[in-house]
Amino acid sequence: MIKMEYEKMCDQILDSDKKIRYVGVYDFGELYEKMRPGLKSHLTKEETEISLSQAVYRWSTRKKTADKIGKPIFALAKYEKIYRITIPIGGAGLILISTELDIDVNSIVEKIITIKNQYSS
Repeated sequence: MIKMEYEKMCDQILDSDKKIRYVGVYDFGELYEKMRPGLKSHLTKEETEISLSQAVYRWSTRKKTADKIGKPIFALAKYEKIYRITIPIGGAGLILISTELDIDVNSIVEKIITIKNQYSS
């Protein structure tokens, strides 16, 4: 996928639900990200990148058990201030989303996967 498509996908995901705070797409060592206008990020750019590299590592460990329990679809972490949702894209890429806590997680994940599938070949 080209840069322009990742940026469009970030916009579309952000527009899909007002409770989504942040969207980042990390692929081939590049990060494309959008923050909801008017909100302040809880993490610095450097902290986001560190968190993302940790997410990529965790995702690689999830894939190791896929033959036994199935392919991972998404991962969810609940923090005191946000939900963080991680969804695979492409070969080793990830979509990272942070949301407010008052959401229907499954509904948001379904929206994001639908949008992701529009861009995946």
